[in-house]
Amino acid sequence: MPPDWRTQSFAPAYYRLVHPHPPLKTLFLAFGLFLVTLCTCLVAGTQFAVAYAHGEALSFEEFLHDFTLLYQHPTALAAGLPFALTLLAILLMHELAHFFACRHHHIHSSYPFFIPFPTLIGTLGAFILIRSPIRTNRALLDVGASGPLVGFVIALPALIYGVLHAKLVPGLSDPAHAGLVLGTPLILHVIAAVLHPGVRAGDLLLDPVGRAAWVGLFATSLNLLPAAQLDGGHILRSLSPRAHRYSSWILPAALILLGVFHFWPGWYVWGALLLVIRFFRFIPIFDSEPLDPTRRFAAALTLIIFLLCFMPSPFFT
Repeated sequence: MPPDWRTQSFAPAYYRLVHPHPPLKTLFLAFGLFLVTLCTCLVAGTQFAVAYAHGEALSFEEFLHDFTLLYQHPTALAAGLPFALTLLAILLMHELAHFFACRHHHIHSSYPFFIPFPTLIGTLGAFILIRSPIRTNRALLDVGASGPLVGFVIALPALIYGVLHAKLVPGLSDPAHAGLVLGTPLILHVIAAVLHPGVRAGDLLLDPVGRAAWVGLFATSLNLLPAAQLDGGHILRSLSPRAHRYSSWILPAALILLGVFHFWPGWYVWGALLLVIRFFRFIPIFDSEPLDPTRRFAAALTLIIFLLCFMPSPFFT
């Protein structure tokens, strides 16, 4: 008997069946990591809240002390809620945008996973695992650009709120008067010029909500570095695979040079990491149809966001 044509699938060959949702056990893992990250971000947020009350950008002594509050007096960490909830919202919306873009294009991905870490900002960010190939240029752009665009939209109002409630602290950006100085991205200069004319953006002490937005925008700029398998790398590859290949070699060297010239030691780590990732195998794009004008506009927006958020010296002494 010949096969029944009604039972055959005529979907494009570069699509594959995507399960209704990732495995349930990974949801429990994602939720557990979220709770742990909430705790570390509460510690970081409490530190920022105390430092803000004392007219300081950071307080290392308070940061170390606040970790003891986790088991001695956890209710005292409520002061860290504005920072923690704002930052987690920015990171979560960023990753959910990636997640739903993957679902839209029939790409199998994990739930968002947070990375808790006892740093001054409480986390190393969040990520999703993409478990099936990205087969088309359109999908590559949508997956790469969705996270930074949504994250920026969430972070921008928080940054404006932080600037509105900022304290003027002369000398805040002078390493001679502060142990550690936080950089000032271009977007902060623009907003400060509008809301506080004549005031140096570097002398504005952001409240914890604004500081969380600062962290979120810094993370966005790192994700938009146009190399390897970062969001910026996906976007550039969807526009020009050749430019992506060149950038994946040139950018790590440029970041290492930023470290050599003492902009930020962390650029050594990022440069080395991107060089290592460069040797990973890239899955070929089977449908290389050029992007439509709307997606090209979205790519241009991500470039603008990168320029607004990137800081050569995010931390310096």
